[in-house]
Amino acid sequence: MLKVFNTRVYGLEESIMASGYPMRSDEITDWTEEEIKLTEKDITRAVKLGTVPTGSGHDNFLKGIIVQYDVKYPNYWTPQFQRYSFHDIVSSNSKMHRMTKMNIKECCNKYVDDVVVENLRKWVDLYNSFEAGMNEISIEGVIYSKYEIFMKVISNAPLGFEQTMRVTSNYLQLKTIYLQRKHHKLKEDWGTFCEWCETLPHFKEFCLKK
Repeated sequence: MLKVFNTRVYGLEESIMASGYPMRSDEITDWTEEEIKLTEKDITRAVKLGTVPTGSGHDNFLKGIIVQYDVKYPNYWTPQFQRYSFHDIVSSNSKMHRMTKMNIKECCNKYVDDVVVENLRKWVDLYNSFEAGMNEISIEGVIYSKYEIFMKVISNAPLGFEQTMRVTSNYLQLKTIYLQRKHHKLKEDWGTFCEWCETLPHFKEFCLKK
């Protein structure tokens, strides 16, 4: 099941202040500590602008509210997540580098059949059986290179294999994701993601219609 954790939010107050720039006729100068404290007027404006329909442009200040988070996800979730442009993957754990050292059973979600886990573990064990200097191995009379065994490992990883990545995004992108995925068929994964969005400071106020 998808899990979002290690969340950090940056630039919330500053972006709300900036949302008032279009209607200012005075010079914009350095903020003082007093000015950065939000007023009821600032919050009201942010709610009005942030909850407009997606794509109208008036909610643009939301992109200045930066969110960083870790997400543990099954591989079948990745293609849907990658449809969205305004997020950056900071780093992630790597199947290429560490899959042959991972605990395969623990890395698969509860929907992966045991027979699939055992098949993948078989190829991992074979890969790890190569001794220094070995480049080939015979299996039931068939010769496999170390590269071919590695490709067996990577190619037989199930879509329920779980990894963790750190992501940088913003409220504007999360608003789009939330509205498109709230009632998605992958309710355990996107449902969890949308519930996490609702826990972000002022997200429900600034991004969602009551």
